[in-house]
Amino acid sequence: MASEPTQARRSRRGSGAVTLHDVAKLAGVAPITASRAVNTPEQVSEEVRKKVREAIARTGYVPNILAGGLASSRSRLVAAVVPTISGPVFLETVQALTDSLAERGYQLMLGQSGYVGNREDALLGAIIGRRPDGIVLTGIMHSAEGRRRLLASGIPVVETWDLTPTPLDMLVGFSHAEVGRAVAEFLHAKGRRRLAIVNGDDERARRRQEAFQARALALGLEEPRAIVVPAPTTLASGRAAMAELMRAPPRVDAVFCSSDLLALGVLTQAQADGIAVPGEVAVVGFGDLAFAADLHPALTTVHINGAAIGRQAAQFIVDRAEGRTVDPRVVDIGFSIVDRQTT
Repeated sequence: MASEPTQARRSRRGSGAVTLHDVAKLAGVAPITASRAVNTPEQVSEEVRKKVREAIARTGYVPNILAGGLASSRSRLVAAVVPTISGPVFLETVQALTDSLAERGYQLMLGQSGYVGNREDALLGAIIGRRPDGIVLTGIMHSAEGRRRLLASGIPVVETWDLTPTPLDMLVGFSHAEVGRAVAEFLHAKGRRRLAIVNGDDERARRRQEAFQARALALGLEEPRAIVVPAPTTLASGRAAMAELMRAPPRVDAVFCSSDLLALGVLTQAQADGIAVPGEVAVVGFGDLAFAADLHPALTTVHINGAAIGRQAAQFIVDRAEGRTVDPRVVDIGFSIVDRQTT
């Protein structure tokens, strides 16, 4: 027997795709019966379901989920946008979002926006055109055009990894300004008086920096020195920033980094230069990545429960997609400072 049915080969000359009609012919059932076996299998017998499954396996047919969902206006697809997947800080959220949606019969489509607004706009245009059941975004800073498109789409939207009382729709995250203030107070309580911050150039890191500097001034300290590096941040940029900080007097005695990778770079450079941590300089990271506790010395850092963000975002989307009321629409998961050996 040929590996592919003649009918399927003939029908694909026009579109290049195996259709449900091809599956129905191979299974020996009517097209409407094949459709029911795919979309509402409980309406047909096990014998019919078996024939259709075998035909699908032989032809390689993939059901058109969008077309099948037109009657209910549900695609069972959720789109998530993150700045980057090269940095591990968002991975816990993406994994929890993927798992939580899958448990409820939804699939995740992931896009990278980078740290430039116009890239998010282009990505949103492509996503909205595919009419997913929900969109999960990183942050609350979107262009005017992006906001108009999202609001006009009517698609449930969850903003994450940030906090505002006026979200586009729903939000789960934490306050970056509160993080900055809390770290300044933490270092001050540790007796550190000459603070610095090494920061990515993205909007969320900038708000942490501004709050960190403002709180230090309010505590009677000199304004912390700031070195801004391109996002996504790297170990190499952390090393370069630490070298720059140590070249110019007065020497700082504490460095707050906008990512654990930056902090790892700062630690590496301090060790290369023979600078004792925490004896001469304290170091604080952000993100509490898996390696932070295993460094020597172990890294003090700001812990964010990324998995909780993903699970809550998934719950928001599913509730809205299935017609349930969402209240409250804003969830602040907070943060904590994990005090380890670098401070």
